[in-house]
Amino acid sequence: MANKSLIFVGLCLAYMATWSQISAQNNNNVLFETINFLRRGQADVELENYDNNVVLDSEYDFIVVGAGTAGCALAARLSENPLWRVLLLEAGGPERLVMDVPIVAHFLQLGEMNWKYRTQPSDHACLAMNNNRCNWPRGKVMGGSSVLNYMMYTRGNRRDYDRWEALGNPGWSFKDVLPYFKKYEGSSVPDAEEDYVGRNGPVKVSYVNWRSKIAEAFVDAAQQDGLKYRDYNGRIQNGVAFLHTTTRNSTRWSSNRAYLYPLKGKRSNLHVRKNALVTKVLIDPQTKTAYGIMVQTEGRMQKILARREVIVSAGAINTPQLLMLSGVGPAKHLREVGIKPLADLAVGYNLQDHTAPAVTFTTNATSLKFEDFSDPTLINRFNRMEGPYGSPGGCEAIAFWDLDHERDEDGWPDIELFLVGGSMSSNPAISRAFGLKKSIYDTLFAEIEDKSLNAFMIFPMILRPKSRGRIMLKSSDPFKYPLIHANYFAHPYDVDISVRGLLKAVSLMEQRGMQKINAKLWEKKIPTCKQHPYKSWAYWACYVRHFTFTIYHYSGTAKMGPKSDRAAVVDHRLRVHGIKNLRVADASIMPEIMSGHPNGPVFMIAEKAADMIKQDHGFIQ
Repeated sequence: MANKSLIFVGLCLAYMATWSQISAQNNNNVLFETINFLRRGQADVELENYDNNVVLDSEYDFIVVGAGTAGCALAARLSENPLWRVLLLEAGGPERLVMDVPIVAHFLQLGEMNWKYRTQPSDHACLAMNNNRCNWPRGKVMGGSSVLNYMMYTRGNRRDYDRWEALGNPGWSFKDVLPYFKKYEGSSVPDAEEDYVGRNGPVKVSYVNWRSKIAEAFVDAAQQDGLKYRDYNGRIQNGVAFLHTTTRNSTRWSSNRAYLYPLKGKRSNLHVRKNALVTKVLIDPQTKTAYGIMVQTEGRMQKILARREVIVSAGAINTPQLLMLSGVGPAKHLREVGIKPLADLAVGYNLQDHTAPAVTFTTNATSLKFEDFSDPTLINRFNRMEGPYGSPGGCEAIAFWDLDHERDEDGWPDIELFLVGGSMSSNPAISRAFGLKKSIYDTLFAEIEDKSLNAFMIFPMILRPKSRGRIMLKSSDPFKYPLIHANYFAHPYDVDISVRGLLKAVSLMEQRGMQKINAKLWEKKIPTCKQHPYKSWAYWACYVRHFTFTIYHYSGTAKMGPKSDRAAVVDHRLRVHGIKNLRVADASIMPEIMSGHPNGPVFMIAEKAADMIKQDHGFIQ
């Protein structure tokens, strides 16, 4: 709670710090707008407080573990049957309005709403980070990582889902999942393709009501490079656009806000418990049937039973950890940490993520800078649902290329470039969130800060990495963090496509759109790459291995696939192989990571899972 309060107070102090510099009339305006903001925040607090009076039952029909993107959606959908009692458990605390101001996304990684995981040290990736370990943020809060993320809304490519089905998962082709995308979407994007978009769902999707000159230049340059401006969530993904975001009226639209806020005080069969860490799924060793959970809450351990199912939606790190703690996982590994195996499955394997080695450019256009956000007029604009406070961490525009088939308009993109309208030095939280070594920051970025230069970044994100990592238990203690072996760049393709994406970003500076704002590559060299000629392929490969920026898309660690697939953990209906009444519904089940940002696809997985559960229990046909 302290960290959340400090962030909130910090914002308020930023406004107050300017009061002495403005007129009395403006002073009154700032006070009025701050009170307005506080009033909005208090309304959210009152909604969150509905859960505080819940007395837990000893038994429920369904127990959902994890109130993240998938968990909130699942709990809301399952509790639509008034005869089912549903319990949703979340290890973190309440969501607050200050977390939903899009521009402060960077700061949330520094607070207690983040699990603050770190990868194991590497000698071939994360080389610019402290101890060669990448920070892996994960949401520990109502709404999970939909409260920590940068609100970038993408579905991926239709071929991603056709591929899932081809891997032995009937019902997961694009034509099968499209109705679920449309079911949850409440899109107000005016130029979205009507045959592909949902307009009436709970998850709000919109353009940001503010655009910088830098973003406009990026969009122009990508079109001059040959892309079309299009709805990249429509029929064709390749193209460029201003970013679609999971925001509404310049406010983050988390899974918690979308699915649970409308139900507060209205659905007595749904119980939500915050600050509740599930330590084990209870499984009968004879019948191999899940029948409940153990949870640490209110300072004590409790057993709660499930009449029908336990559904694990704890994310691609916590889900495999919990399954293994419960005896579901690689038998050899479980025995090594003193856990009796109940189902020998490849839990924790197949770990995938998207990385992007950000490239910095200077410009004569005005870029985002932290000190500018103390401008007292900006809270006024935020309360009126527009302005730069609505920019999701400064992310403004996005483009997709199929670099292997650039002339194929409807190709399967292998690289995404997204634009951030500020630099690594424009916000003190950015370098801390990534865990950059001070020596690297000082050499490459300090001058931008010292001279207050206008600068921006382009992130070339690889879309279909071939490297695979693994989540392992450190011990049988559920309070010990698991070991995260990211295994970045184990496959040479991932380095190759990263360099090609980086070079594509640099090449955009040659286009008229970027020349118009005098955009130029920031030519500071990494000292530990000096053995390679500057700008050579080898230099850029070294650069990629240093700036291994995760884009927070951890997935695949409870792979969906048929029983004949030795790497599979769940079947096509998300039931854990060999264990009855136990399912997984989150990014863990992705057989292969999709070509974009997975927050949207996880909503889809949850919506589809809810219908499958309802079908299996006779609530719907």
